[in-house]
Amino acid sequence: MPAITAEAPAEVPTTHVPVPGRAGAPQAPPVQAVDETALAEAVEFTSGLIRIDTTNRGGGDCRERPAAEYVAERLAAAGLEPVLLERTPGRTNVVARIEGTDRGAEALLVHGHLDVVPAEAADWSVDPFSGEVRDGVVWGRGAVDMKDMDAMVLAVVRAWARAGVKPRRDIVIAYTADEEDSAVDGSGFLADRHRHLFEGCTEGISESGAFTVHTGTGPALYPIAAGERGTAWLKLTAHGTAGHGSKPNRANAVSRLAAAVARIGEYRWPVRLTDTVTACITELAAVQGLSVDPRSPGFDLDALLAGLGPAATLVEATVRNSANPTMLSAGYKLNVIPGEATGYVDGRMLPGGEAEFIATLDELTGPDVRWEFQHREVALQAPVDGRTYGILRESVERFDPDGRVVPFCMAGGTDAKQFSRLGITGYGFSPLKLPPGFDYWSLFHGVDERVPVEALHFGVRVLDHALRTL
Repeated sequence: MPAITAEAPAEVPTTHVPVPGRAGAPQAPPVQAVDETALAEAVEFTSGLIRIDTTNRGGGDCRERPAAEYVAERLAAAGLEPVLLERTPGRTNVVARIEGTDRGAEALLVHGHLDVVPAEAADWSVDPFSGEVRDGVVWGRGAVDMKDMDAMVLAVVRAWARAGVKPRRDIVIAYTADEEDSAVDGSGFLADRHRHLFEGCTEGISESGAFTVHTGTGPALYPIAAGERGTAWLKLTAHGTAGHGSKPNRANAVSRLAAAVARIGEYRWPVRLTDTVTACITELAAVQGLSVDPRSPGFDLDALLAGLGPAATLVEATVRNSANPTMLSAGYKLNVIPGEATGYVDGRMLPGGEAEFIATLDELTGPDVRWEFQHREVALQAPVDGRTYGILRESVERFDPDGRVVPFCMAGGTDAKQFSRLGITGYGFSPLKLPPGFDYWSLFHGVDERVPVEALHFGVRVLDHALRTL
């Protein structure tokens, strides 16, 4: 069908294209929605999406439209009416709504991004965009971040259409562009310019949660994300006096920048325990048979982390603010001292930690280096003692009774930040049951990214149960 241009500010062009607690947790409706077709489609769609190269190199260098058309066609085939929305040509988002039976109920958002980080083919055992299915595993960039979740949602929605399942509340499905960069062409654009599509949504689920973490001892853990650190990407600028490289120079911009970067890199941020992290620590300790109070004056966090083994990865990156230097740029010739030098820092802020972060950066950069936010997004927290988290927990443990669900805070961020502008509380919930030795963390943005077929099957079953029960 021809594109229909929606009304939007001239500087932001838009195309709008129609396309052909454990105890007492509610039980899912008795209808069996997941069938063999749904399980097969989860694998087929994961592979198919991987084969569509949606590498996001930053700075607008990405084109998600082919992947957006792929999911939109399959949503339309399930009887939905998806729309494609673009702020920038080729940077395409898809939104569709499944109407619920209770028109007065609050709506639920289920969202996933279509872009992926770059992959250097020479480093991989397979073509990173082959989507190869081999030995019960789907290979390729996006296999766990997050074309697997995109595919599982598609499979569930289509299974519902075949079985005649209607959820109680409206469910809005959103596939976004640009999550791996600034989200300005993706969830930020949708939240700012198309709020009406998310009318009634109060909660959302998306990536980075409910995957298996094997600890070596005790039950397998399934961390559900109930928080995110805030994003603080920084640009540092040092000014000085330009001159010949052979002359003494007490106002050397490179030296000033290097000193500031070294101070930032070496700084040890103080421990700050948020509610989500406190809950995580408490439950991880309970798995070890320990009773701890993280708020007590004598609590020794380092000692506890040392005893948690692999489970410590769920906590150690989110007990502090952080600031890691990542890029430096200065000069144009070896024997010329430049008048300016720039550096970039990936900063992350805990919920409630922004004021401390800003004051600390002012001190660490000193009087000769100016810093500014290149990209800034809020930190998030979601309740872990209410109905929604309880249903997510019960849904995982129903299909792995020997597993143990724990809450955690993500070190990085997701599109939940942008959707929070609409009053939507977000959880990280893209369930995967992974075998021992399968290192999810290393594959996330890593080499030879892959996902087991059986993990996708587990995820489809858990998602179906959770969404219908919610």
